[in-house]
Amino acid sequence: MRRFINRHPDTLSRLLLAALPFLLVFIAYAIASEARLAVNPDDKILPGWSTIEAAIQRMAFLPDLRTGDYLLLTDTMASLGRLAIGVAIATVIGGIVGILQGLIPFFRAMLANFTSVVAMIPPLAVLPILFIAFGLGEASKIVLIVVGIVPYIIRDLALRTEEIPHEEIIKAQTLGASTWQIILRIVVPQMMPRLIDSVRLSLGAAWLYLIAAEAIAAESGLGYRIFLMRRYLAMDVILPYVVWITFLAFSLDFILRVVQRIAFRWMYRGQS
Repeated sequence: MRRFINRHPDTLSRLLLAALPFLLVFIAYAIASEARLAVNPDDKILPGWSTIEAAIQRMAFLPDLRTGDYLLLTDTMASLGRLAIGVAIATVIGGIVGILQGLIPFFRAMLANFTSVVAMIPPLAVLPILFIAFGLGEASKIVLIVVGIVPYIIRDLALRTEEIPHEEIIKAQTLGASTWQIILRIVVPQMMPRLIDSVRLSLGAAWLYLIAAEAIAAESGLGYRIFLMRRYLAMDVILPYVVWITFLAFSLDFILRVVQRIAFRWMYRGQS
């Protein structure tokens, strides 16, 4: 008798199972919305599908009467620009420092404890300090993303670097490789796909810090629009924006995963 734990879904079953949780969420929302609207047709907490559709049409496909901009596009470009710059800077810093900390004992002795302590500081707690130091413009928002995810990337990459078999390092030194050559020819090629994993895992936190900074001080952006609409209980705008942010985050994660598979095929040898 074949145990249930050893059974694997076929392609169709896998697609249906993947769609099932989303379908259940939509059904639950539809039932709750209908129940609230039956009691109060003007209820704003759980608006109906027609109200949400009208809000999407207004925000995404009609120019704003005051500025002439398509607000969803403007907000998306503003947020993605800040996120891209912040994550790129954090990736460079985290990649360099993480490899040095994981490979070179002097760097490990100097930075390991400091990185661990900095990683324990809640980034949102230093947001007022960043606003004071960098102002209310773009710099403070980007710095918050960097400060928020750099310690994680450093610690993760340092641990991954330490896991490199020591025999590889010994063999390279036996063949006359210098420290710089070991870093470039042995460590960096193995750490690049791990660095992409670290960035993927830190994207959720990066979005959190971005939305928080935009909610406090911004004139455009997805977080700014959500907290602006909160004042008017405009859930017909807030809910599509939340779904759009989720879609963007998932898309970025998917793109990084595809890049990793294409650029570092050796990681997936032997996997189905």
